[in-house]
Amino acid sequence: MQLNTIQPAPGSRKNRRRVARGIGSGLGKTAGRGHNGQKSRAGGFHKVGFEGGQMPLQRRLPKRGFVSLARGFRAELSIGELAALGITEVDLLALKAAKAIANDAKAVKVIAGGEISAAVTLNGIPATAGARKAIEAAGGKIVAAPEEPKGKLKPKPKASAKAA
Repeated sequence: MQLNTIQPAPGSRKNRRRVARGIGSGLGKTAGRGHNGQKSRAGGFHKVGFEGGQMPLQRRLPKRGFVSLARGFRAELSIGELAALGITEVDLLALKAAKAIANDAKAVKVIAGGEISAAVTLNGIPATAGARKAIEAAGGKIVAAPEEPKGKLKPKPKASAKAA
């Protein structure tokens, strides 16, 4: 066998379709495009989902639900998981180092779940009311937890009508 005698297996390669080359080819005259219309013309195409002026399906169907873009950046940690870590000074970096939360987490909240007996100090990490009570009962404390707004924001008081 030599390089100039190598050929593909019989039947593995088909000849390309030569359109508009006479009626004997089976693809003469209209070249397989049918008669008239947008799709028969050169450059005649439309966007995906186009339905000829009818309202497209993706616009007819109702839009439901919401996916928060910040969903992946928040994490929760129960006090049971916190106790299992065995860390006394807990902050965001310590939790990431202990692989307790994902590395891309930007915020974490301690929730009630499980039991804690060792004193733990939370630095800059908020906790739910139940978790706060359990941590303080075990001798721990929460330092500088960021404030979270509760309820709706109050409207500004209206200026009194003392126009003179």
